[in-house]
Amino acid sequence: MGESKLIVGLVGGSALLVMGAVVVGMKWGSSAKVAVNNQAKVSVENSSYDWGEIGINDGDAEAVFEIKNEGSEALKLYNVTTSCACTSAQLSLNDKVSPLFGMHSKSGYVMEVPAGEAATLKVVYDPNFHGPNGVGAISRQVSVATNDPDKAELTFWLSAMVRK
Repeated sequence: MGESKLIVGLVGGSALLVMGAVVVGMKWGSSAKVAVNNQAKVSVENSSYDWGEIGINDGDAEAVFEIKNEGSEALKLYNVTTSCACTSAQLSLNDKVSPLFGMHSKSGYVMEVPAGEAATLKVVYDPNFHGPNGVGAISRQVSVATNDPDKAELTFWLSAMVRK
């Protein structure tokens, strides 16, 4: 009787481990794969933002960047990642809004920006994420892949001085 309970426990535990691996695999799934297009031309006027001095308990800090398509075919934006879990990013275009992207998330999401239009990239930084020791100068990055062969990856730089 005790041996059968052990076997059932091992089988049940193994099943839970496999299900956990599947869930993690879905969250960290594969990145989008997009073909380059010589007719897609990305343009970014500003790729850095300095929040200046911000209080650790003052709430989230936000910055918005514009990503233009100056080409004649659709610009594709994908594989958005942040350099730290304290930072998230989200793309939007008209009424289309992407999921939130972070440091550990990979997504097959692709936003298509029609010729002549512009998407926005909203970046949110939580100064309290690292707790009371998270004060001082910070620097974060957000990366966005594109199908423009001349600018396959965009990097946005954010900085601040976090005070207590």
